[in-house]
Amino acid sequence: MGKATGFLELDRQVESYREVDIRINDYDEIFSGTHNLDQLQEQGSRCMDCGVPFCQSSTGCPIDNLIPEWNDLVYNNEWQEALERLEKTNNFPEFTGRVCPAPCEGSCVLGLNNPAVTIKNIELAIVDKGFEEGWIKPKLIELRTDKKVAVVGSGPAGLAAADELNQMGHSVMVYERSDRIGGLLMYGIPNMKLGKDVVDRRVDLLMQEGVEFMTNTDVGKDISTDELQNNFDAVVFTTGATKARDLPAENRNAKGIYPAMDYLTSNTKSLLDNGIADESQLSAKGKNVIVIGGGDTGTDCIGTSLRQGAKSIINFELMSQPPEHRSDTNPWPEWPVIFRVDYGHEESNKVFGNDPRRYQLLTKAFLKDSNGDVKGIKTINVDFVDGKLTEIDGTEKTWDAELVLLSMGFLSPEHYLSDDANIELDERGNYQSKHGEFNTSRKGVFSAGDCRRGQSLVVWAINEGRGVANSVNSFLLNS
Repeated sequence: MGKATGFLELDRQVESYREVDIRINDYDEIFSGTHNLDQLQEQGSRCMDCGVPFCQSSTGCPIDNLIPEWNDLVYNNEWQEALERLEKTNNFPEFTGRVCPAPCEGSCVLGLNNPAVTIKNIELAIVDKGFEEGWIKPKLIELRTDKKVAVVGSGPAGLAAADELNQMGHSVMVYERSDRIGGLLMYGIPNMKLGKDVVDRRVDLLMQEGVEFMTNTDVGKDISTDELQNNFDAVVFTTGATKARDLPAENRNAKGIYPAMDYLTSNTKSLLDNGIADESQLSAKGKNVIVIGGGDTGTDCIGTSLRQGAKSIINFELMSQPPEHRSDTNPWPEWPVIFRVDYGHEESNKVFGNDPRRYQLLTKAFLKDSNGDVKGIKTINVDFVDGKLTEIDGTEKTWDAELVLLSMGFLSPEHYLSDDANIELDERGNYQSKHGEFNTSRKGVFSAGDCRRGQSLVVWAINEGRGVANSVNSFLLNS
């Protein structure tokens, strides 16, 4: 695939973000907005004829994107054909091309000895060009079945399931408890990484293709599962894993300590409703901010609080700093657990003069003032000996903080819906449903996405949505 000697002749070149000094003054996407197509064609030529493309295997791309094929097509300036190949496996490449951490690049065979192919950049350029050229149009359904499906939750898993089922000819209604469609895509990922116009554009396409949406409707509270099953032939739960992991340290009841998703949602909603950043008590403006927990969500909290005008930003991580290169226990083609500088870290470094992350810190207690507001955090350094966490004597420290954001991942879906549906849960509190079949313990009710498999990536949610659609389709045809 690509140019036979491309990987020998060309170095990896990643498309740059907008300059930090410019982008920190707005909430527009951090991407430059334009693609250097000539450069991307060269980058596509670096894709090797590797024989076994691990990039599209289970360790690489969860939706089995035909990566070598569209790399070769881009190299040969066949952009529309590249889009056709991309759309065969990915319902929403404009989302994954922006927010996916690109496990495909971690599994790239070229990455064994050289920097991997810029797969994510090429994917985004293909779909962006598809929209610009008008190649992406509504796919109207000519023949409908008499079957109706209700999808509960409009995140990436729900939208993928709705898209697939609709294209199969079934009538689909998507229920969303929030005021806007998109779930995690709309409120969980800030504008800087995923513009909401990008989400709305895809939702508009789905509506033109026949998918119906119902917002401000909380299934399990406003409508029961029984009611849905009385009106639909199948029901699909794609509610996500929205029960956040808490930190039950001393004085946890202090005001000013919030789950990261509450914080991010509040700011995005304010931007969409009023055109301005959130100015409520959740705002970081003029405050010392501490983000507890890393990952993408922690980075998003850093980038958002920086734009709101935080006085300082510190990010606590319990684990030690990752190595610069793969360790012996983290071999290719596994996802490389290495030190990375994401957009929020880069921005914080530029503004405050240092990386915001502090490693091997355990929160011992929150401090609060006479009004009950948080004013700081007491920590101690820790080490891991034989896998066991050990506190290091003499390393206690107090940090100033008027806003604390908890970004420690998610435990499971909320359970009021599973209680209403009377379905079984697995040992982790997820909706119990066998992969490949996706049916719950209640006949005609299926589940997919984070509510079934646990907190994961957008690309895995798309995988789940596509999978549950096939399972539901088989159920409907057999019934």
